[in-house]
Amino acid sequence: MYYKANEPIYITKNGYGNMVIVSMEIYESTMHQISMYRNIEISKNQIKSGQVKVANIALQEMRTKYDI
Repeated sequence: MYYKANEPIYITKNGYGNMVIVSMEIYESTMHQISMYRNIEISKNQIKSGQVKVANIALQEMRTKYDI
């Protein structure tokens, strides 16, 4: 029997939360979101520390590097 859960399944031990089971789709979506938030945080820190480039200069460097 195949069961597709649209909601997480919570497993408790002695009345306290112990584990959560989610579908692969929900897991992959959540991991993708976490990755995006991590990249946003990295970008914010780079901006704060001044690790920025002017867009047209950065594009020209990429074109030169990749011979575009």
